Amino acid sequence: MKVTLSALNTSESSFTPLVVIELAQDVKEETKEWLKNRIIAKKEDGGAQLLFRPLLNKYEQETLENQNLYLVGASKIRMLLGAEAVGLVKECNDNTMRAFTYRTRQNFKGFDDNNDDFLTMAECQFIIKHELENLRAKDEKMIPGYPQAKLYPGKSLLRRLLTSGIVIQVFPLHDNEALKKLEDSWYTRFALKYQPIDSIRGYFGETIALYFGFLEYFTFALIPMAVIGLPYYLFVWEDYDKYVIFASFNLIWSTVILEVWKRGCANMTYRWGTLLMKRKFEEPRPGFHGVLGINPITGKEEPLYPSYKRQLRIYLVSLPFVCLCLYFSLYVMMIYFDLEVWALGLHENSGSEWTSVLLYVPSIIYAIVIEIMNRLYRYAAEFLTSWENHRLESAYQNHLILKVLVFNFLNCFASLFYIAFVLKDMKLLRQSLATLLITSQILNQIVESLLPYWLQRKHGVRVKRKMQALKTDIDATLYEQVILEKEMGTYLGTFDDYLELFLQFGYVSLFSCVYPLAAAFAVLNNFTEVNSDALKMCRVFKRPFSEPSASIGVWQLAFETMSVISVVTNCALIGMSPQVNAIFPESKADLILIVVAVEQMKLVTENLKEEPKESGKEKAT
Repeated sequence: MKVTLSALNTSESSFTPLVVIELAQDVKEETKEWLKNRIIAKKEDGGAQLLFRPLLNKYEQETLENQNLYLVGASKIRMLLGAEAVGLVKECNDNTMRAFTYRTRQNFKGFDDNNDDFLTMAECQFIIKHELENLRAKDEKMIPGYPQAKLYPGKSLLRRLLTSGIVIQVFPLHDNEALKKLEDSWYTRFALKYQPIDSIRGYFGETIALYFGFLEYFTFALIPMAVIGLPYYLFVWEDYDKYVIFASFNLIWSTVILEVWKRGCANMTYRWGTLLMKRKFEEPRPGFHGVLGINPITGKEEPLYPSYKRQLRIYLVSLPFVCLCLYFSLYVMMIYFDLEVWALGLHENSGSEWTSVLLYVPSIIYAIVIEIMNRLYRYAAEFLTSWENHRLESAYQNHLILKVLVFNFLNCFASLFYIAFVLKDMKLLRQSLATLLITSQILNQIVESLLPYWLQRKHGVRVKRKMQALKTDIDATLYEQVILEKEMGTYLGTFDDYLELFLQFGYVSLFSCVYPLAAAFAVLNNFTEVNSDALKMCRVFKRPFSEPSASIGVWQLAFETMSVISVVTNCALIGMSPQVNAIFPESKADLILIVVAVEQMKLVTENLKEEPKESGKEKAT
């Protein structure tokens, strides 16, 4: 018997809560009723056809503080039909991977009508998020009870409610039992072991799992560099020109590790079903706005926005702003070099131990300023990219990443390139690289993990004391969990985490030949990073919504681009070395640099061409 969405019941009062919606305290009753009706309404009537109820009943509201919190869930059949709608891929009984369909559900491994574990909690929360985000205005002109909050046909209701301050936040709930099991196998017992990547994927989804998988892989890939770099650093500490062998090893390492990662990533995502996940036309992102019309490709009714307007915004506003920020970054860099000259002059005049310590102060100050500038620019880049009004989330992310990477690359590495190829001061290059790398790692650990964890611990103690003071005779376990989690910080995605690894990869691959300890410091940082990131995912931030991913996305291209730049940089450093100049006194090694650089670019181009062929074979299979 075929089950349709219109036959499902959305009036169940008892269900497993998966997602929490927090409304503002002064929201009017007619607004609450309208939102409830839109969430539980049938799909053909423009609803999401989900289950919805307040966190507290009337008796509990009199006993506990009413927080305007509502729980969202869905029936088992609704989840299975939703899995089909979003194109989830599951393993069949014949060990093949196929897109799930409700009609053929018995053909999939692990499915049973009495088994509620076929879909993970993360997948169920992803389905609910997808349905909530695709609630769009139709005939409404305004949000009931708020005449000033205008609605336009095709506008995302959830986005409008958030921007109007009616909805404070929407977040998925933790599963405390499953979370405790994950913590025990992940980070609570400190040991040198592989991470439970499959368990992380089952709880947080593919995007988070791929980040931790890449972090683990990158950390182990750094170990050969660290092992070689330590004795190299000890034996040639004072001779800054003996870096040719290490730079040559750097050339091979920076290219090989990315190719090996692509294979490992493809194996993981195939096993998870996301590599073969059906590539459908992306839905418009919630922040996209425009005049309601018919998409000529999909035939669906959605907002339309002329591409020429977006291009005008990009080239007339965003691009000049980015160029202005790059100029300001270079201006700050020149101030840093003036401070270096001042500190060096002071040391040469006095020669005391105090002034020798002072030599590191300009680099430390500059490293702190770089971190501040990077974070401030990030906010501006997010605002500009959102203002450009991109239709797809992938386009939004690509434009944002491009803006941020260009600025961060120049801001973090311009001074090192200037020292290496203009000043040609290898001693200063080593000092600057060491200071920038170590300072940035310490600041990131404090800002991203330690500070949020300390604040969250303080909040948790306050909530528990408040719950004990209430002395209620009802079961407030769920209430306490929701109250605790709603005050947690919001995890903004893997962007900052990948950016940190990208910059670390740059520090190691570009100039570590003159400071071989860079890889060793990176390994030490990443071992603590695995545990601190795991801690913040489990205990500091709200549980993020799961997002299916087939790869690390545009970050793969970013790392490969950095790899190409590192090849050219190391070749240039090799060409500048006294040893090579002694062998090729006439040519200055120009020919060697050109040949190696062109060969590396050709290798990357060939790899990019091979990827579509491989994906075509996979589709055929």
